[in-house]
Amino acid sequence: MADGQLFKPEKDYTKEVDKQLPEAEELAKNNVQAALEKLSVLEKHTRQASDLASTSRLLVAIITISKDSGDWGLLNEQILLLSKKHGQLKQATTKMVQVAMSFIDEAPDAEKKLALIETLRTVTEGKIFVEVERARVTRILSDMKKEQGDLNAAADILCELQVETFGSMERREKTEFILEQVALCIEKGDWTQAGILSRKISTKFFARKPKKTQEQIEKDKKEREEKEKNRSMDDPPLEKEDDVTDLKLRYYEQQITLAKQEDKYLDACKHYRQVLDTESVEENPVQLHAVLQRVIYYILLAPHDNEQSDLLHRINSDTRNSLVPDEQQLLKTFTIPELMRWPIVSERFGAHLCSTDVFSAAASSSDQEDPKAHTRWQDLRKRVIEHNVRVIAKYYTRIQMHRLTQLLDLDEEETESYISQLVTAKTVYAKIDRPARVVSFAKTRDADEVLNEWSGSMKSLLGLLERIDHLITKEEMMARIQPVGDKAVKAR
Repeated sequence: MADGQLFKPEKDYTKEVDKQLPEAEELAKNNVQAALEKLSVLEKHTRQASDLASTSRLLVAIITISKDSGDWGLLNEQILLLSKKHGQLKQATTKMVQVAMSFIDEAPDAEKKLALIETLRTVTEGKIFVEVERARVTRILSDMKKEQGDLNAAADILCELQVETFGSMERREKTEFILEQVALCIEKGDWTQAGILSRKISTKFFARKPKKTQEQIEKDKKEREEKEKNRSMDDPPLEKEDDVTDLKLRYYEQQITLAKQEDKYLDACKHYRQVLDTESVEENPVQLHAVLQRVIYYILLAPHDNEQSDLLHRINSDTRNSLVPDEQQLLKTFTIPELMRWPIVSERFGAHLCSTDVFSAAASSSDQEDPKAHTRWQDLRKRVIEHNVRVIAKYYTRIQMHRLTQLLDLDEEETESYISQLVTAKTVYAKIDRPARVVSFAKTRDADEVLNEWSGSMKSLLGLLERIDHLITKEEMMARIQPVGDKAVKAR
């Protein structure tokens, strides 16, 4: 019994507890210490007899009497003393801690409240069977520190919890804890830690579930009731089929904040697409309009690569884009291999884009809601220019530098810079001949490549000749087997 393990009660003390509890409560009105001593003697007998129900009732009664006396120091002392009793039952300790947690809001001042919280944290430290209660108490302490303005302490206290390892905590509550940890890190400005913590949440938890019929709901309910009956005390609680839309939206809001902080536009676009795949967003026209806009904005801001190009064309095929016609037209121009003159794009779409909180044509200032809005406007200009360079590389093998600067609406130095960046990123192949002022987009080929191409062309040519020979032979054979009468008719 020393390890707190639950055994079959050797004796049932229910009658004794029923008799002595009212007596002790009456005695506590005049002499609290005598009442506690009386219950402590009975608690020892029930604990040694492994009578869980009676022990739990006595522990709760002792701390309740201590609290009602108004002596919060005595309450903390009793909680520590009872938790350290030899062979104390785990379930009884858990019940005592749960009841003591309900006293936190009744504390007359912040000092006594903090003392009770620290007592509960001490009692629950290192004990798996009260890990959930410790986590909840720690969260209360973190909220107190946050209200006092000590954000660093609040984040440090809450982030010390590894709630993802708690087997007895429900998945929803785990997710809420981790989201709170990430929110504190973001507020504190610790972006690295926020990114690490957010990876503890599995996005499968937010997966959209198909709607169930009434028959399926009834069947699942019966199965859950059966599993709940067969579940033992040590098994983790069954997962409830709860609506996690609020957690999903909160999670992706944090992920979008992290992506925007690090200028990961492609990741931001993917997160907005996940928000778009939410029933509450689809049914809200205002939210749907805003999310569709941002999906298009961030896919256009993302640097060009195979993944970005594939996602760009998939977004372009979404029929819901008709709800945002200006963004749909801008998106379409990026999918067509034609030049986009930045002055025209800026004139056509600039006012509309800068009316959102995503872009700003003016330089960043303290009045702006998002300090990176101007940076994104500059990045959009870069994507338009890079698109134009890819189009020119597709249609030209060699072009004069003067003509290239005209097509790109750039000066010579800026043109060289953009070409160099795209060559470094292996988006296009180009060589600049400065003395001749010529840019070559044709990739030089070695003798093996030329020979392989010639060999392939010859093979194709011979194949065509063989095909023609077969067709001619077929026609000759068909002509030979025709009857003589048919030939005479054809001759006439």
